[in-house]
Amino acid sequence: MTSKKPEIDTILRRQLLQAGALGLGSALLARSALAADMVKLPLPGGPDERRLTSAFPQKGTMILQRTRPPLLETPFAVYDKGVFTPVNEFYVRWHWADIPTHMDPKTHTVTISGHVNQELKFTVFDLMRKFKHVELAAVNQCSGNSRGYFQPRVAGGEWSNGAMGNARWVGVRLKDVLDEAGVKPGAVQVQFEGSERPVIPTAPNLKKSLNVDHARDGEVMIAWEMNGQALPLLNGFPFRLIVPGWYATYWTKMLQHVTVLDHEDTNFWMHPAYTIPDNWPQANMTPGEKDVKFVPINKMVPRSFVTNLTTGAKVPAGRPELVRGIAFGGDTGVKMVELSIDGGKTWMPTQLGKDYGKYSFRQWTAHVKLDKGAQTLMARCTNSDGLQQPMTPNWNPGGFMRNVVESTTVMAV
Repeated sequence: MTSKKPEIDTILRRQLLQAGALGLGSALLARSALAADMVKLPLPGGPDERRLTSAFPQKGTMILQRTRPPLLETPFAVYDKGVFTPVNEFYVRWHWADIPTHMDPKTHTVTISGHVNQELKFTVFDLMRKFKHVELAAVNQCSGNSRGYFQPRVAGGEWSNGAMGNARWVGVRLKDVLDEAGVKPGAVQVQFEGSERPVIPTAPNLKKSLNVDHARDGEVMIAWEMNGQALPLLNGFPFRLIVPGWYATYWTKMLQHVTVLDHEDTNFWMHPAYTIPDNWPQANMTPGEKDVKFVPINKMVPRSFVTNLTTGAKVPAGRPELVRGIAFGGDTGVKMVELSIDGGKTWMPTQLGKDYGKYSFRQWTAHVKLDKGAQTLMARCTNSDGLQQPMTPNWNPGGFMRNVVESTTVMAV
């Protein structure tokens, strides 16, 4: 995490005002604006075709998983463009259908309340003026990224591998904001709530909590900028929570309430929603298994992907071929990425690209010679804590935390 000058950037201020004015309008239901093109995702056990759409403001061509609430997946080819995911191709995931279609950054506030000495309210411009700016590169990944590959299939958004993205986030440390309010002794957790609401009034608002020491670790942020631009409305404008190394369910969008609690949060969205078997990092159980203890999902685990080749691609046999991809270490940095060209029988080291920080994507490359015929490529990440991707997939009823070594089968001709 690096510090930034606290002055308000004139260009960014203009972006913030313009982003709030764009709104979503009727685009959330604009089926007539959807492109006719379809994409085939190799999802087992069910429909695997998805429509491509460019109907959503501030977004390019995305894979449409759901219209209301909007679930937009990043086309996988985007990840080969570079380490940082373009803002207009960054995935979108909301939980409730009633999300604001317009936000005024001059009036929208986040309230700091609860077990504090003084209740405070801040607009995005208040935060920009009052607190030191910091920048952090971090992967935002949906808990259910790659859920469509779970077998047997589980309920939920049937994502392929595109419910993740990497960005440089700019904002302020949550610790500084909490210190300004004055956290009282006896605080246990800090609860976060955004601006999306359920259509049914009796349904619970989305609220997530972190232990108070985690919330005040100096890395958790309130951010208004990603990759040099104001947050798009669909990615949480005017500001969102950044919880590096943890799954995106905690990265509250359109942040509205930060409440310091003197007790453990037991609301629906902490338990039973977004829970995993209590055997991290596996998050694994047998379908139908009874008496399994579940705990709230938390830290991410390492993953890696081949990005410049896709299954079915034809490559020259017997000549040096570049294989390129991305990896991330989960809740810590990437120690190494290995590549197999024989379906996991043997492994070779790859060359790691620039390190943008322990929470960021990291590019890797290797040059290989492939024998003629079908060849299965596999990339395997080991993080700086020594945690390595498994060769067998996990299963749990939420479809969470997939991080098995992925396969890409190409034809060498």
